[in-house]
Amino acid sequence: MIKTRIFFSVFWIAMGIVNAQDNGEKMVKNTIDSFFEAFHKQDSTALKETVSKDIVIQTIGKNGDGREVVKTDNFSHFLKSIVSIPSTTKFEEKLLSYSIQIDGAMANAWTSYEFWVNGSFSHCGVNSFQLFNDQGVWKIIYLIDTRRKEGCD
Repeated sequence: MIKTRIFFSVFWIAMGIVNAQDNGEKMVKNTIDSFFEAFHKQDSTALKETVSKDIVIQTIGKNGDGREVVKTDNFSHFLKSIVSIPSTTKFEEKLLSYSIQIDGAMANAWTSYEFWVNGSFSHCGVNSFQLFNDQGVWKIIYLIDTRRKEGCD
């Protein structure tokens, strides 16, 4: 009888940990989904709500001679570029998958994506998000992406 109680106690504790982890992953995913919802609506106010005030944004791309380089963008410049896209231009970043890892107040999310402009494929790549849990609210503190036109199957 005591062994049975111990087994069920351990089982329920383990289930609680799994449920907490699942809930954390859902919260991280919701932050990323909210970021892209605001991105697609060109809503700078809503975008700001999903990120830390000190967010770092980078992309890995090619420079003029074809070498891969890391480019850093200022968040306010990023916001201005998003809101200045003409209303006649439809753009969508389609997230294809999520891989989320959490350790305490830090999370990493890896999302593969395709980017479409006016219904035509533009490029693909991955986003790597670093997030911080600020008093129960996940905020994006770092975002880096890759962009390529080949190998997008």
